[in-house]
Amino acid sequence: MKRKLLSILTFAAICAGCSTVYYNTMEKFGVHKRDIMVDRVKDAQKSQQETKKEFKSALEQFSALVNIKGGDLQKAFDKLNARYEDCSAQAKEVHDRIAAVEDVSGALFKEWKTEIGQYSNAEFRRTSEQQLREAQSQYKELIAAMKKAESKIQPVLTAMHDQVLFLKHNLNARAIASLKDELASVEVKVGDLLKEMEEAINEADAFIKTMNPS
Repeated sequence: MKRKLLSILTFAAICAGCSTVYYNTMEKFGVHKRDIMVDRVKDAQKSQQETKKEFKSALEQFSALVNIKGGDLQKAFDKLNARYEDCSAQAKEVHDRIAAVEDVSGALFKEWKTEIGQYSNAEFRRTSEQQLREAQSQYKELIAAMKKAESKIQPVLTAMHDQVLFLKHNLNARAIASLKDELASVEVKVGDLLKEMEEAINEADAFIKTMNPS
C-alpha cells in the first residue's frame, strides 16, 4: 500500500516539478526520505537490470541480421530497429532514475546532518554521525558505479544508430556483409556495458543493506 502511494505521489511531484513539496507531503503520510531513497535505488537497479536485457537482445538481433542466410531482410531489419528504439528509451529511463536518486540523497543527507545537531545525548549524536558517514561513503560508491555504467550506454547507442541508419538506406546482402567487422566492435562495447551495469546493480544491493541493516 505504501509503495502504491509512493508511486502515485511521485507522479504528482513530477507534474508539480517540486521535490521539496513532494518530500514534505510524503513525510505527512509517514514515508521518510530514507524510504524514498531506498525505493529509488531499487527502481534504478531494476532499470539497470532491464537495460542489460534490452542491450543483450539488441546485440543478438544485430548478430542475427549480419549473419542472416536468406530470408526476409526487411523483417530482420525491422526487428533490429525495434530493439534499438527500446535501448534508446531504456537509456533515458536509466538517466532519469539516477537523477531521482541524486535528488533525494541530497535532501536526505542535508536533513540528517541538521538533525544530528539536535541531539542532547552525546552518544546518540556520535552514533548517528558514524551512520551518516557510512551511508555517504556507500552512496558515493553507488552513484559512481551507476554513472560509470551509464557512460557505457551512449557509445553502444551511437554505434547501433550508425548501423541502423546505414542499413535503412542500404538493405541488401552486400551492405549487411560489410557490417560483420562492426559486429565484433559492438560486442566489446556491449560486454563492457553489461559488466559495469552488473557492478552498479551489486553496489545498489550493498547500499540498500547499509540503509536497511538487518
